[in-house]
Amino acid sequence: MELIRVELDGREPTLDELYGPLLANFGHFTALQVRAGRVRGLDLHLTRLSAQTRELLGADLDTGRVRTWLRHALRDVPDASVRVNVYPGPTVMIFVRPPASPPASPLRLRSVPYERPAAHLKHVGGFGQIYFGMRAEAEGFDDALLTDRTGAVCESAIANIAFFDGTAVTWPTGPHLPGIEMQLLEPRLPSRRARVDLGGLGAFRSAFTTNSIGVTAVARIDDVEFTVDAGLMHRVEREFTAVPWDSI
Repeated sequence: MELIRVELDGREPTLDELYGPLLANFGHFTALQVRAGRVRGLDLHLTRLSAQTRELLGADLDTGRVRTWLRHALRDVPDASVRVNVYPGPTVMIFVRPPASPPASPLRLRSVPYERPAAHLKHVGGFGQIYFGMRAEAEGFDDALLTDRTGAVCESAIANIAFFDGTAVTWPTGPHLPGIEMQLLEPRLPSRRARVDLGGLGAFRSAFTTNSIGVTAVARIDDVEFTVDAGLMHRVEREFTAVPWDSI
């Protein structure tokens, strides 16, 4: 995808400054969609960055400066996909790309036994996710569905997943990253958290994924097919659309 701009601590980085972060590939990030200079769940994104900087790097992050750097990186780009990476220092690298939208078609997912290391962190260096995602695509699927060694559902390679039994939405409790969109949607829907096993997928009528790009229906996991419930998806998208936008 086209890269519009990359800035390091609010300015254009030198090649020497890029060398360390790219070679070490150690840090964490948050991803967000910006429209008209605003983003949904901004406080959640900043809280994530602050908490994960403290856990990974043992340092405090000035989120006020992060907001200032975000505004600078987006100074002439009202709509964008943005990734905020935090590396040792801490130092903050902001990538600005064109805005993105959810896939037009429901997803077909291929289950794989893989847990992201420190799954609760949105860390850089996702070799396993990319590898299994590419393997899934080579087998005719759209992405991978990650499971733990006991067969419990965790998350997709790039999103949270939720299942609907006709009454409530179940968010799997396998090791996963609590995504910002998941955090925004969960209290707005009849939700519960519970273990979901691959062998028990037939108990659910529908499924959908959530990530920074939006909400997407799931049509199939392995050989299990799901109903693409227009009413459910309309409600989920309506609730997501109702989340207020925050000015950066």
